Amino acid sequence: MTDHTPAQPSGQLPGAAAVTEAEVLAAHEGGKLSVGLRGELETVRDLSLVYTPGVAQVSRLIADRPAAAREYTWASRSVAVISDGTAVLGLGDIGPKASLPVMEGKSALFKRFAGLDSFPIVLDTKDPDEIVAVVRAIAPSFGAVNLEDISAPRCFEIEQRLIDELTIPVMHDDQHGTAVVVLAALMNAATVVDRPMAGLRVVVVGAGAAGVACTRILLAAGVKHVVMVDSRGVLHPSRADLTPIKTEMAAVTNPDGITGGLAEAMQGADVFLGLSGGRIDPNLIGTMNADPIIFALANPTPEVDPAAAHRWASVVATGRSDYPNQINNVLAFPGIFLGALDVGATRITEAMKVAAAGAICAAVPEPTADRIVPDPFEPELAQRVARAVGLAAQVDGVAGPAPEDATD
Repeated sequence: MTDHTPAQPSGQLPGAAAVTEAEVLAAHEGGKLSVGLRGELETVRDLSLVYTPGVAQVSRLIADRPAAAREYTWASRSVAVISDGTAVLGLGDIGPKASLPVMEGKSALFKRFAGLDSFPIVLDTKDPDEIVAVVRAIAPSFGAVNLEDISAPRCFEIEQRLIDELTIPVMHDDQHGTAVVVLAALMNAATVVDRPMAGLRVVVVGAGAAGVACTRILLAAGVKHVVMVDSRGVLHPSRADLTPIKTEMAAVTNPDGITGGLAEAMQGADVFLGLSGGRIDPNLIGTMNADPIIFALANPTPEVDPAAAHRWASVVATGRSDYPNQINNVLAFPGIFLGALDVGATRITEAMKVAAAGAICAAVPEPTADRIVPDPFEPELAQRVARAVGLAAQVDGVAGPAPEDATD
């Protein structure tokens, strides 16, 4: 067992607000969204401008030059939030109607943090072909598609097919939003413990949507030693029970050829990244390298109790708002979509996600053990992320023409 200097336990944040059931229900009564007008509609002249006869001029323009829709419709500032309700928060498969409040909440966050209009659309089907067909059919109304709370492994197929078939950005936020914030937090955590990112030995527990996306972005950011663990043990190419996506991940991870289970994977590791929803023996943290980093992100119950993790760990993060270092997707997705829409991107690339993580990381210029990510209400955070994402899109060659060029 590796020797450790125990870190001082860090408890819940002081003043963490509790809310009552009555308050929650009142906040959701009638829904959380409405549609508003951007200009005046008070006179007959106003009516002539925004509807008939004036609107026909805009429709003719777009019919001749489809790219002009980016400048003359809301498509350049609107996101479709799509879910089938099969993997909602920690509630699982609760169906489309029960998922609608979550999708409304996602749309509210888009508006508050990035100024983007978005619309929750829940689908009464679990069939990937039907989901792809519906989203493809409604895509002309939107500038981007945010897939949300769709269960694995279907989410991988649905996202990839839509990316291939559409010319607007598509992102499954449960995968990639989580991955971006994890990377940002890990970069700052590595600074706190004074270790280079490339040399970190990372154990990813959970090979679902978030686990796969986190692993991919860590590899893209230069982390060389990543081991994935599912409910049956370490992913390695000789396992005969792997799904296609797990086979793909086994081929690009675990460079030391570790076999066995979680205990074998954690021996001598620097980082534990929990994305499984299960529970682990906190004593396993004692087998890791000195000053380990623990990201226990299952909600509402982390894989390991934060107070127990602090017996060994230098940096602990969770998915909860009542502990320090909340890994919260709201730090990432508003800015990612804003940046992609600002430059008319046709897709969201891995480099754009890494750039987003870099901007979130930089928003904490002097990270500490209890502050490795910024507050979601950090002024201009989404705009800083958007600028980084837009630049990366231009470098990757996926940015579209500027709006003023759309009618040339």
